[in-house]
Amino acid sequence: MAAVIGAVAVAVATFLVASGDSDPAGPRELTSDQANRLAVARFRNYQAGGRAVTINVPGTAGGLVITGSIDYRGHVGYGVLHGTGRDASGDGLIEWTATTVFVHPMANAPAKAPAQPPGSGWYSRPLQKYGSSLDSSLAIALKLGSDRPDNAQLLPQNGAAWVGQERLDGQRVDIMTGPSAGATSGTAGAVRYWIGSDGTMYRVRVGVASASQPVVIDFDTQKYVPVRPVPGVTPTR
Repeated sequence: MAAVIGAVAVAVATFLVASGDSDPAGPRELTSDQANRLAVARFRNYQAGGRAVTINVPGTAGGLVITGSIDYRGHVGYGVLHGTGRDASGDGLIEWTATTVFVHPMANAPAKAPAQPPGSGWYSRPLQKYGSSLDSSLAIALKLGSDRPDNAQLLPQNGAAWVGQERLDGQRVDIMTGPSAGATSGTAGAVRYWIGSDGTMYRVRVGVASASQPVVIDFDTQKYVPVRPVPGVTPTR
């Protein structure tokens, strides 16, 4: 499955507004070219080393937005966390691995995380596998990279399909669905991928049990800044 991802949830209303150039016409069976592009999407993230991301995590008390970078070879993410439609008490810097979340609270969090993380003031906790939309989103985002392509022949058998086309950030992309063990329904369609002509991943939308709205992960929303570990973080390379 092209992008095995863990439990997560959430989305942003603005994300659901398709561009005027969208062309929803699916679902339809993937062509061999589309299956091949979906199969290499996570591998392309790994090949790139890292990607700039914006992760939108909706919630009943207001959403959360993480703006930062993910090192797909070191399996670590880093960025700045801002609340939307809620107070700023949870704002600050955040770094995470597959098992641990590190937070650095800030009264006036910057729009972008500093390239060099602060050397102190960090608090750590285990990454929750269930019940937290934020942690689910972090886990999913990390799993969107793989050191090898997925099996293109198995994707259609597992329910992957073509949904339509859209112009996103000036790029013509295909929207495809794929099954995910972490999706709310556990079926194809609960996860959508926006994939470019060369297999580049531009957006992922994932529905999960911990939220009524999907999580939305956008790539290349700003310049990629290499992730530097905070005290206590040991990237796996």
